[in-house]
Amino acid sequence: MTDDDQKQRMAQLEAKIDAAKKAKAPRPRADADVSGGELAWRMVIEMVSGLGIGFGIGYGLDSLLGTIPIFLVLFTLLGLVAGVKVMLRSAKEVQEKQTAANAAEKDERD
Repeated sequence: MTDDDQKQRMAQLEAKIDAAKKAKAPRPRADADVSGGELAWRMVIEMVSGLGIGFGIGYGLDSLLGTIPIFLVLFTLLGLVAGVKVMLRSAKEVQEKQTAANAAEKDERD
């Protein structure tokens, strides 16, 4: 055997070893990036922050303008709507990631 043949065979062997290691490597679960608890806390924080910001703006405007708490109620409701909208967007994002991961896993099995 020549030196070039040995180098070529070693390169092929290393490629086979790398392929075997990749095949045996553990794959992350589809929901491994976001657990249920983390998602729940994220949604709670988004809702509370939306309400808090709306409440703060409304209270500030009412105290600044000396009006009855009409702005407080209005901006608190707007904060609630914004919080719900952000929560739904977060849930949709997580659902799309899980769907894509499940589809990739299904394609990989087929």
